[in-house]
Amino acid sequence: MANTILAEGLVKRYGAEIRALDGLDLEVAEGTVLGLLGPNGAGKTTAVRVLTTLLPPDEGRATVAGLDVVRDAAALRRIIGLSGQYAAVDENLTGFENLDMVGRLYHLGRRPSRSRARDLLDQFALAEAADRPVKTYSGGMRRRLDLAASLVAEPQVLFLDEPTTGLDPRGRLGMWEVIASLVRGGTTLLLTTQYLEEADRLADSIAVIDHGRVIARGTADELKTQVGGDRLELSVGHTGELAKAADTLRAVGSGEPVVDEGSRRLTVPISDGSGVLVGALRRLDAEGIEVLDVGIRRPTLDDVFLALTGRAAEELDEEPAPAGRGRRGR
Repeated sequence: MANTILAEGLVKRYGAEIRALDGLDLEVAEGTVLGLLGPNGAGKTTAVRVLTTLLPPDEGRATVAGLDVVRDAAALRRIIGLSGQYAAVDENLTGFENLDMVGRLYHLGRRPSRSRARDLLDQFALAEAADRPVKTYSGGMRRRLDLAASLVAEPQVLFLDEPTTGLDPRGRLGMWEVIASLVRGGTTLLLTTQYLEEADRLADSIAVIDHGRVIARGTADELKTQVGGDRLELSVGHTGELAKAADTLRAVGSGEPVVDEGSRRLTVPISDGSGVLVGALRRLDAEGIEVLDVGIRRPTLDDVFLALTGRAAEELDEEPAPAGRGRRGR
């Protein structure tokens, strides 16, 4: 399968001190979704800005749909869509006027622009608010309108930079459904996100970046396997039983037990979930240890993130922004 997005050795510096990208390599196959994960300042937003022609790289090269992001920037802007971290819509225009304006900027023509605007307003459940000024919209409505604007020209490749930031859980779920429908339609998508559940649900493959370079890549399941297999988790009735429980379970686990005295919980890496669970309960019962709760848990992307970067996922991207704010290609 051909790569629609290809980046090789991308370097981007901000002044003499900050190296936002430090030899970044990325590949996104046609019709797939790449989830780009990383802690604050890892280079996610800078990577998107370079790939969408908003920033030139200092070193390396990148192509999108076969077009060089520097040499073919003007042509590339006509076939990509971008929705950034903040809704870039005109508050004084109506929702319809915003989308119609984007269509005109893409030179779609008056009638096609108006028709496309109405279709997208229906698709994003904004038809009833189409003729209201955007300044009356909620945050979730603005995010949906911004994503709709990135789709006016029916782009071959879509870049979504934290598309659900600031949305409540219901709004996030709704946005996930919209994104999933785009993917089913064959759109190639690069998605940066602060929500690990989002990457787990939407991405065909994931690249974890830190300090401007990729430190791990694979499917969600492959990355989870990297940090070990299943975990046996249990809670005991009394804190004083934790040490005894840990000693008891060393014989059935595949790694050292981790004890959390505050919650009276014990976690043990295991290699055979169902078989180990039965044996563990028998051993604990024989030792007279009261077990309040027990279960088998797979590693999550949170575990992967913490293991690879040494940091938990944060909620804000603090990468430096260039002067002026770019939007989608015109």
